[in-house]
Amino acid sequence: MTKDVIALSPRMPDAWSVLAGLLSGGPDKLVDTTGEGAVVQLCDAQGRPLVAVEAPMLIQVPGEAARLFGAAEPPVPFWWTEARATTGVTEAERLAGTFAARVAALTGGTAWPPEAALSVAVVPSEGVGVAPAPAAAQPAVDVLTDKVAVVITDRPVVAMTAWLADAFRAAAASERGLQIVSPAGSTLTPAVRDALPGSPSRWVVRDERDGYYDGRSGAVLRWQEGMFAPVVEPDGAEGDLRTPVAVSFREFDDTGERQLALSFRTIHAADDRLVLGGALEAVWRGLTGEAPAGWSTAEPANLPWSPQKLTDVAHARSPEPSWFVVVGTPSRPGLAGVRVTRTKAGVEEDVTLAFGYGAHEEAPLDVLPRLAETLATRHRLCSMLVQLRKARRDLAVPARFEGPGVPVAFVLGSDEVRAMPDGRARRTPLSVQPVTLGPQARPALYYPFPGDPSDLSGWGDFERLVRHLKGE
Repeated sequence: MTKDVIALSPRMPDAWSVLAGLLSGGPDKLVDTTGEGAVVQLCDAQGRPLVAVEAPMLIQVPGEAARLFGAAEPPVPFWWTEARATTGVTEAERLAGTFAARVAALTGGTAWPPEAALSVAVVPSEGVGVAPAPAAAQPAVDVLTDKVAVVITDRPVVAMTAWLADAFRAAAASERGLQIVSPAGSTLTPAVRDALPGSPSRWVVRDERDGYYDGRSGAVLRWQEGMFAPVVEPDGAEGDLRTPVAVSFREFDDTGERQLALSFRTIHAADDRLVLGGALEAVWRGLTGEAPAGWSTAEPANLPWSPQKLTDVAHARSPEPSWFVVVGTPSRPGLAGVRVTRTKAGVEEDVTLAFGYGAHEEAPLDVLPRLAETLATRHRLCSMLVQLRKARRDLAVPARFEGPGVPVAFVLGSDEVRAMPDGRARRTPLSVQPVTLGPQARPALYYPFPGDPSDLSGWGDFERLVRHLKGE
């Protein structure tokens, strides 16, 4: 299994600090670069990578180290330098720890995990066993078969790091699934959960009782035919087959914590004056009273919130799509994924956003109609779905059952309402009729639902509404 180590430092690790950290693994180790120079690799005498080191990142958003691995962090801004040891190398973990500890010592910082700070001895140059590197020297991939790329991690929170994002892209380009293997008790960030496509891609959790199981469905897994796949066993005397569900996955405890989740799409005319992120900021301010804290193209989010700079990145990447992560302050957990796509209709923003609330906190559901009207009249809202669910306040995705969300509201933008014939959008089969938003000449419509997370019947009403709007 690989080992990730991170140095957090108030001062930027200069070239000499990085070099000293690399040479601390032994003078016979070779240095190479990949990823257009953004990743430095410590290699053996045959040129096979032992440790990959990413370029230091300046973190200007508070709380990211605590969110992603529960570590105390220096005051912002601080530098985040990450190293990853290669699977199959006997001393690779110690090499990575030695590197991070040396960099932290030279820059007045700390190393994570804490035991990495003890890895200060020089690793002997003899007796280092090396397994073949993954195809294309992809630093995040530990096992590669003709069906899947497997990433094995020991992080307490599996985040959409630049390395993992590269692994997703590489797996998709080679028409393979991506399987992420993590220890019991680990969690995913919503960005990783939402990025995992269907089978054979999976979140694989190691478990003392059942071996391995799928962290999203609970299905017990085994390594078979070149990938982790569900176990199939006889069920009863009639010989029917079933896949058992892991005991750990079924251990559900309602703590009273809730998440308010919003998914919406806006469509803008493509012109030079367009600034993205306005709709997201309006929702964020309406629900929390403040703007988002930061954003980035990967986790951790390292840049202070700036719609203009986010727009500049999306514009530079166009016509290719862009994805961004947006985070809130530690006092009010909030996390959004934003996908920007250039289409014939213009520039589309697809936003998935969630806020966490404790057992004694109330989600501000009363402001939702006003927020929906703001999106519809000022930000060209296409549609929005709001859900309330029993889930963790910190927004982490655990490897156990969490109840599904229930619909609180559905919103149709004015253009979508106008496009439906015969006033269909206004006359629905639901007992509660929609609320008109915006001008009477071009209204948007807000469809409320009970929104009780203990009552799933709201999905039946939602299904009837959608079938009605589609004319079925």
